[in-house]
Amino acid sequence: MATIAFKGQPVKTNGDLPAIGNLSPGFTLVNADLTEVGLDDFGGKKKILNIFASLDTGVCANSVRKFYQLCKERDDVVVLNISMDLPFASGRFCSTENLEGCETLSAFRSSFADDYGIKMIEGPLSGLCSRAVVVLGEDNKVIYTEQVPEFTQEPSYEKAIEAL
Repeated sequence: MATIAFKGQPVKTNGDLPAIGNLSPGFTLVNADLTEVGLDDFGGKKKILNIFASLDTGVCANSVRKFYQLCKERDDVVVLNISMDLPFASGRFCSTENLEGCETLSAFRSSFADDYGIKMIEGPLSGLCSRAVVVLGEDNKVIYTEQVPEFTQEPSYEKAIEAL
């Protein structure tokens, strides 16, 4: 179980991020057109799992924009933006922001947050995903993780990109 902070107040998550060197847990998430997708749908590419609570917060929205800008020209990488937001909301966000090809995935009907140890189990955002980044190799092995210690802070984009 990890302890992060929300505006300085301690908040526990249900577990810990997958260990570096291990195979990433599989998942089934829902994309903007309500299609279920999993890791196999992004085979052969490195993956950045940009995990956050909701696109309705400024920091979460900034992380989607920033990773999009950093990786949009790379054919070997896909950024998977994962939250509990409904697919309609994330689709609308990408359309409004002109983020063509942005992969937003909803964990609203999956065990993703539990399986990745990022479900906040206390505090005002209990039940939502904490802010975290998990980078996977082409083989879906974990090569980098970051559990952002303060929910209101952005992740270390540079470290995630360096891990690629």
